[in-house]
Amino acid sequence: MSGGVPAVELKDVEFRYDGPLVLQSVSLAVEEGDFLGIIGPNGSGKTTLLRLILGLIRPTAGNVLVYGRPPQQARRMIGYVPQKPNLDPSFPVNVEDVVLMGRLGQSPMAGGFLRDDHEAAMRAIDQVEISHLRRKRFGRLSGGEQRRALIARALATEPRLLLLDEPTVGVDHRVEHEIYSLLDVLNKHVTIVLVSHDIGCVTEHVRRVAAVHQRVFCHTPEELTGKVIEDIFGGPIRMASHHRDE
Repeated sequence: MSGGVPAVELKDVEFRYDGPLVLQSVSLAVEEGDFLGIIGPNGSGKTTLLRLILGLIRPTAGNVLVYGRPPQQARRMIGYVPQKPNLDPSFPVNVEDVVLMGRLGQSPMAGGFLRDDHEAAMRAIDQVEISHLRRKRFGRLSGGEQRRALIARALATEPRLLLLDEPTVGVDHRVEHEIYSLLDVLNKHVTIVLVSHDIGCVTEHVRRVAAVHQRVFCHTPEELTGKVIEDIFGGPIRMASHHRDE
């Protein structure tokens, strides 16, 4: 992937909802092709950071840019995988229908989805290796299969930037490794920023780690020693040991 304008740039960003500052003096650049993991204790501002990049909220102070534009003008360049699917499991929608939802807003909808939309959805389904599930009800999928379908929905937008909020929450270690291995492959073509609670697994895959606790400090995975992690979380944290053959 070529260099140039950063995929994401935050300059002196501050944000508060109603009370104290959630984020303070945050400056962060995510270069094209990066794979950034965001970690931090509960309530530290991790999801707020993603919401700012998505343009769902605006900073109290400072600037947020996505490919040199305000996030609201760059949304078609962003694919987003939320922590929860926000889909009623009893709703009779299949995997292909869910992935097609990622095409909403990509083309005029007067006549329904176009051929380009269906082709983009099928490419995304192939990318995450769930072609055999495309006609299956979403609500009947396993947790790992649902996560893949939601990643495919985000990829159907044909994004340059992929944002994921806790993409492996609620899945076992085997599925977790499968998802991270998938993200490793996707990172060859798309910039990735993800929030995760699993420090051990994150450090095996990402290129950089942004530690969030009101402020943001970036580290390489190698720099995340036990002492650094204790400073981030305010106490000892158990780091699970992950292995490829689990």
